[in-house]
Amino acid sequence: MSGAASREQGDTEKRGRKASKETRRQQLIEATIDSLAKRGYSETTMADVADGAGLSRGIVNFHFESKEKLLVATLQYMADEYAAHWRAAREKAGDDPARQLQMLVAADFDRSICNKRKLAAWCAFWGEAKSRPTYQALCGARDEAYQNVIIELCAALKAEGGYDFEPRSMALGLSAMLEGLWLRLMMGAENVTRETAHLAAAEYLASAFPKHFSREAERPKKLA
Repeated sequence: MSGAASREQGDTEKRGRKASKETRRQQLIEATIDSLAKRGYSETTMADVADGAGLSRGIVNFHFESKEKLLVATLQYMADEYAAHWRAAREKAGDDPARQLQMLVAADFDRSICNKRKLAAWCAFWGEAKSRPTYQALCGARDEAYQNVIIELCAALKAEGGYDFEPRSMALGLSAMLEGLWLRLMMGAENVTRETAHLAAAEYLASAFPKHFSREAERPKKLA
């Protein structure tokens, strides 16, 4: 085998090992989300995650060393996924602030983000965040960036529509309403579904910003 061919083969093997490592980490994170949804925070173990991923317990220890590191990586993954999701929704909306707000609200009820499995995992982390500074930092950074965007959009809509509200207070109310709907979905309260939750959020937009949204126009079509 020539030197060039040998180097090429070596590079291919390195890429394969890297891809395999990333694939296994992702398998373990997905299995952790599954376990959190099924068992809750305190009952989730490294063994459960290994079994759920179909990998050996040694591999779990190799990649994450401890349950805490595995859980931090899982929370980081979920926070990054959520942030990428709403940022993509905002970008897709273009420059119109009303359209951006509409798309951000709709994004919260997209199946890829808003499903029983991930909602249950979020609930597990939220229950632990108060006593774990690392979790607070991860969730807090995500919440602050999102909240600043909502404030910015509320301020833009106020300037356009001449509304009589304080943008920070309006943004806080909107975010609290969305979080409350997520909580009801997590708890299975009152037979709330993604569709009815999205409809409630659309009603809120129409009530808060009547010059930009109408109830009929904002009534969401069947969600994917």
